[in-house]
Amino acid sequence: MTLHASIDRVTDRIRTRSRPLREAYLAKVARAAADGPRRAHLSCGNQAHAYAAMSAKDDLALSRKPNIGVITAYNDMLSAHQPYERFPDLIRRAGAAAGATVQVAGGVPAMCDGVTQGRAGMELSLFSRDVIALAAGVGLSHDCFDAALYLGVCDKIVPGLVMAAATFGHIPAVFLPAGPMPSGLPNDEKSRVRQQFAAGEVGRDALMAAEMASYHGPGTCTFYGTANSNQMLMEFMGLHLPGSSFVNPNTPLRDALTVAGVQRAAAITRLGNDYLPAAEVLDEKAFVNGIVGLMATGGSTNLVIHIPAMAKAAGILIDIEDFHDISEAVPLMARVYPNGLADVNHFHAAGGLGYMIGQLLAAGLLHPDVKTINGTGLDGYTAEPRLDGDRIRWTDGSPETLNDKILRPASNAFAPTGGLKQLAGNLGRGVIKVSAVAPERHLIEARARVFSDQDQVKEAFKAGEFTTDTVVVVRFQGPRANGMPELHSLTPILAVLQDRGLRVALVTDGRMSGASGKVPAAIHISPEASSGGPLARLRDGDPVRLDAVRGTIDCLAPDFETRPAAAYDPSASSEGMGRELFAAFRAVAGPASEGAGVVV
Repeated sequence: MTLHASIDRVTDRIRTRSRPLREAYLAKVARAAADGPRRAHLSCGNQAHAYAAMSAKDDLALSRKPNIGVITAYNDMLSAHQPYERFPDLIRRAGAAAGATVQVAGGVPAMCDGVTQGRAGMELSLFSRDVIALAAGVGLSHDCFDAALYLGVCDKIVPGLVMAAATFGHIPAVFLPAGPMPSGLPNDEKSRVRQQFAAGEVGRDALMAAEMASYHGPGTCTFYGTANSNQMLMEFMGLHLPGSSFVNPNTPLRDALTVAGVQRAAAITRLGNDYLPAAEVLDEKAFVNGIVGLMATGGSTNLVIHIPAMAKAAGILIDIEDFHDISEAVPLMARVYPNGLADVNHFHAAGGLGYMIGQLLAAGLLHPDVKTINGTGLDGYTAEPRLDGDRIRWTDGSPETLNDKILRPASNAFAPTGGLKQLAGNLGRGVIKVSAVAPERHLIEARARVFSDQDQVKEAFKAGEFTTDTVVVVRFQGPRANGMPELHSLTPILAVLQDRGLRVALVTDGRMSGASGKVPAAIHISPEASSGGPLARLRDGDPVRLDAVRGTIDCLAPDFETRPAAAYDPSASSEGMGRELFAAFRAVAGPASEGAGVVV
């Protein structure tokens, strides 16, 4: 199938825009790779320190066995990362069987946005991505490793690990997922109880019971938020093995996929004949394929921030317009909560990513000629992993959807576009995800209520102040103000107002969760208000038009352009919960439109 003209055009635009940066990046990687296997350049003393605690120290010092470094985001507070507790032993055994040695090179932090939503800790969340990249870099800086295995799942963890993998682009990189928890209380029922609690219709006991029934065991949360969007992204970009993203934790198939991932890491080092440095996987085509997957699945808006940061670490420049244009060309093929009632387990059972990749390849919407850890070409990602004893055998995936209420072919999709729109106007530049928003709400024109933090919105709601159509503006939420927290805890409130018959929308220079959906939200507005961006000139009562159809976001007040900007007061976000430690990050963070990066 000929590549779709829009995909070809966007890829060429990215390649042209990135050429000087990408050429410099590839030259840097080539210099690092030119030295051959890195351990050979360590002194005897360096090596003795590195291998002292290993039973296989003689293998490392005296043989040419590949040494695999593990970067792990394990902790047992995050349900998605708890399964990684048993991975190091499993990986060591698999490595030995594959003729390799394995060392845990380092750990990286992994915080849970589900715990910190609406709390001060959420102001560290986005910056944790850059901390993860830094921490992974420290682990890899020992220069002992012929390949790296990355253990991470959730929101900022995978992007931070990809940034590190790109920076150490001469080292082969394999990402090992842990899988989603089994299905619990349906996500729409959980959302309904949250709205009932926000409206005062049920008590905290009912809310807690619903939450505990939703989040009930090891594994990723089952809705299609940022964590599961990350897993999709790694498969579409060729950093996972085919079909591995959504296999449940602690199952024989999950363990066999982990073993197979270790085998691939051992096979693609510089010591063998199939050397595949991460830099060759992380090219322009891979990132375009990842964006196509994001649009076809209706994935998280957080990746509109993370993908540019990941790409920049690989010398590639991606802009909001690239997301918009790809979204316009790619049909929405999946309905997974919050875009539907199904969860990721139902999606996987319906044919999952393998079926979707096959459909998109046939429609010319993916680059087929990419390098992946599975080999050359994306067509291998249409296969489905099956157990053959205790080993993996990949078989042809289903050519038909197994549930067309969840997953449809590209030719008969749920919507003709991916549902992500670029917004631009006198309020700045941002994005809106409309795949779960009713068409009659794609245009909202109403008076603004302007707030400086989400707690003020909650207080106004409790006081009964929202009685007419309203554009709720929450400004001073950008990366340089308070670290750009998610404002997901506002979702139940805004949904209650919408269910009462009001036309409401959110406009912010902050983020919304990947789990947010049915309320129109113009997010990531840049320039941010704390840097004198247009949101700082808004006042209560200003008429605001959010038009997702035309892709505009404007204040209609006649004197808007000539007003002075309101000043940002940083005192509320400068201390407590570790925020003091991140003052340097806030001072240098890039704009959201470019990934809000600190280290790239």
